[in-house]
Amino acid sequence: MRAGRRYDELRMIDLLDHPALSSAYFFPRRNPVADPFWVTGADGVHLACYRSAPFADALTMIHFHGNAEVVADYVPAMAWLVNNLGANVLFAEYRGYGNSTGTASLGKMIEDVKPVVEAAGIPDERLVFFGRSLGSVFAVEAAARHPAAAGLVIESGIADPLERTLMRVSPESLGTTAAALESVVHARVDQQAKLHAFHGPLLVMHTAQDPLIPASHGSRIYAWGGAPADDKELVLFEQGDHGTIFPANRDAYTARLGAFLHRAAARAGIAPQAIPA
Repeated sequence: MRAGRRYDELRMIDLLDHPALSSAYFFPRRNPVADPFWVTGADGVHLACYRSAPFADALTMIHFHGNAEVVADYVPAMAWLVNNLGANVLFAEYRGYGNSTGTASLGKMIEDVKPVVEAAGIPDERLVFFGRSLGSVFAVEAAARHPAAAGLVIESGIADPLERTLMRVSPESLGTTAAALESVVHARVDQQAKLHAFHGPLLVMHTAQDPLIPASHGSRIYAWGGAPADDKELVLFEQGDHGTIFPANRDAYTARLGAFLHRAAARAGIAPQAIPA
């Protein structure tokens, strides 16, 4: 009986790393980022992250990007924007993406969250987690692991990973049943439970007309956040779509993110920062 339970546990982990799921769901690109900040992943892979930290005393935002994106897409422009808002930033890269080693697979990518956050070397109360699209899975995982973090920002995020998974693969192609796949996904990627466990400030940004991940995902993420109503915010932009939420709403997006970071810094007792000359 004990051996049977152990087999089931291993199979649950392996299912999220099934090659059929990985090949159907992930779209890694190999664009390298210059001067990477290397992090050793959960099983020894090398993750080519990027760090921009001009401040000795500031929040650090750990940014998890979307699918088919790489850290190099955000450097230097997004790094400059976050620094200009008074925060340091660590862009997390995924296994198999950018110049990281390894192969993209969901279970192992979730496990990589822990070493990425540890590599930042920042106390929880000075961390803000940011997840865009697919990256919302990892940002929510980080927030659940670090409930004392200063804040969580979700852009165009995924509320129901099982729904997104079933759009790409069938249980049969993974050699399992619908019930078993649902059990595995909810055991490892239960966004609702993880968001309930995080009582820190939450900012959710989505476009009202997102054709890839509907705005209802953003509404659910907002509703599930454990913070009190006056400490979480849902912003539904009328302009743009999944891929253009930032450029279509640049000024408003920057203002919302900046206000959130400034409030989080004030809660952490951090004075306003300006990029060193």
